Amino acid sequence: MDWPFDPPLPTMEARTTETWPEGELAYEPKWDGFRVLAWGPGPSGEVRLDSRNGRPLLRYFPELADPLGDLPGGTVVDGEVVVVVGDVTSFDSLQLRIHPAESRIRRLAEELPARLVAFDLLALEGRDLRRLPFRERRAALTGLRLPERWHLTPSTEDPATARRWFDEFEAAGCDGIVAKRLDLEYRSGERAMWKVKHRRTVDCVVGGYRVHKDGGKVGSILLGLYTPEGDLTFVGHCSGFGGQDPAEILALLEELRAEESFGGDGPVRVPGGESRWTGGRDLSWVPVRPAVVVEVSYDQLENGRFRHATRFHRWRPDKDPTECTIDQLARPSGPGFSRVVG
Repeated sequence: MDWPFDPPLPTMEARTTETWPEGELAYEPKWDGFRVLAWGPGPSGEVRLDSRNGRPLLRYFPELADPLGDLPGGTVVDGEVVVVVGDVTSFDSLQLRIHPAESRIRRLAEELPARLVAFDLLALEGRDLRRLPFRERRAALTGLRLPERWHLTPSTEDPATARRWFDEFEAAGCDGIVAKRLDLEYRSGERAMWKVKHRRTVDCVVGGYRVHKDGGKVGSILLGLYTPEGDLTFVGHCSGFGGQDPAEILALLEELRAEESFGGDGPVRVPGGESRWTGGRDLSWVPVRPAVVVEVSYDQLENGRFRHATRFHRWRPDKDPTECTIDQLARPSGPGFSRVVG
């Protein structure tokens, strides 16, 4: 059976909001994976797994090919590909799956198998559902028999339940809540939903810096936290300074230059160099004596580090660097992935 529209197709996106969305809405966990459109059997039995931008991903996740073939013909599902390690989604493990070598892809498919979390239905058995309101698409998705390795995301219309999920589901790897209007049609390529993401503040030690590509000013500062063993481990970076002069910050940090900063007796993370993810960018850095403390905010954590650049809040001259410990990053307890998807 043919699909009712041609691939590829951009996904409907969400815009970040600092306030909690209200109204006649459905609330769902925000999953930390690769956003995809999954195409069940189409012309000549073809199946597809496309990124949000329409790039083919199926070669990297061969274990999802047979489950895609189990969908009804002409069916298209919107969802998120995730890798689960220790009952928590792991974005680092998911990134490992994008590899150029076929042999490594096959091996990782066994070692780090992917799953798909479904949250919208664009077509069913050749019928285009995009013009239907979300409440009807959700009902059709709930009635769909999902293939192996697939899960249906939880959904609620109760704001109180959603706020509870916002806290509890973080332990499973969710990084917030997505809200969508119940009467919303599927708007491909538009930011027609909302997402509320976790954001917390933390005091970090400045363990180094990178000079701006234009020279003469700081480009980013490298952040560290002390482990229980007293070692300074690298946790991320900050590249915005609240309107303060980057040239003055560079002058300050140059006075603190040292031979080393991150590290210690135990195994800790240090700033890395080039990798296949950095696109050949110059990631050289300068260590400084751990004497400066900065308060920053962050959204997502991955294996004890910040997934994205942090947001500068203020310098903390009143705080002793040794008080900046990694236990500030402790996540709240809650159900694991298997319980969240039920």
